[in-house]
Amino acid sequence: MAASLRLRGAASGLRYWSRRQPPAVASLAAVCSRSMASKTPVGFIGVGNMGNPMAKNLMKHGYPLIIYDVFPDACKEFLDAGEQVVSSPADVAEKADRIITMLPTSINAIEAYSGANGILKKVKKGSLLIDSSTIDPMVSKELAKEVEKMGAVFMDAPVSGGVGAARSGNLTFMVGGVEEEFAAAQELLGCMGSNVVYCGAVGTGQAAKICNNLLLAISMIGTAEAMNLGIRLGLDPKLLAKILNMSSGRCWSSDTYNPVPGVMDGVPSANNYQGGFGTTLMAKIDGLPRISSKAICRRQTNQRALPSLLKDDF
Repeated sequence: MAASLRLRGAASGLRYWSRRQPPAVASLAAVCSRSMASKTPVGFIGVGNMGNPMAKNLMKHGYPLIIYDVFPDACKEFLDAGEQVVSSPADVAEKADRIITMLPTSINAIEAYSGANGILKKVKKGSLLIDSSTIDPMVSKELAKEVEKMGAVFMDAPVSGGVGAARSGNLTFMVGGVEEEFAAAQELLGCMGSNVVYCGAVGTGQAAKICNNLLLAISMIGTAEAMNLGIRLGLDPKLLAKILNMSSGRCWSSDTYNPVPGVMDGVPSANNYQGGFGTTLMAKIDGLPRISSKAICRRQTNQRALPSLLKDDF
């Protein structure tokens, strides 16, 4: 299936697709996208905070789904909507030749692909496997090698934008893998995101994402500290946020995802920090470049959970 949708791009440089187009072009692109779409079932593994709205956007575009999640309750609303729910990643691979995985950690991704009931147990030759988890780039590379041995295609396509963008279908996807398969991946990813960027070989999508994670962590800590300082010095938090957002300190953490309760609606700080991005999920590279995926599993399993950086301060 993936092999039938090939696109050969430039020999070098970054390939980029955006849904932000002039109305006429966007309308034509939408028609072309619908005509291209085979609408055969798409497997989706991991329907948590991010995976749930992503899968729903695929449904909105007419794709029937084969769903699996380690927590059966997470699948109930998809079952009620008439989608197929199966009991393992292997069962997903048996029924679908295009699969998207959206999982929290490298350990979860390894288990979903290489575990006793993993995707690789029943994957079909020619299948396209897209991992939108944010994991260690080395793990992505190792998984790609295992997938290739089975005659299938693996691409890493982590996302940025958070739960809000997942719900609205405005995620940014950073894609790594064989460039000739980018069009096949784009057909699905464009249903869930407004930007789909080809970054290079397998692992480069993850590399771009962890760079973004690093910058986000720094800006969020800085925003939290600045807001906390201002509040302790007697400033109204909404006023302070307004000033920061019209000044040189403005950033995504201050104007879109402010960490202080009461400053804005629709963000985790307005909901007792529920639905936010845990600090433990920020750390994706574990050790030196030659560390094995097994070692990553051991170290991440033993890693102690980090306390919230924000909740205790406000």
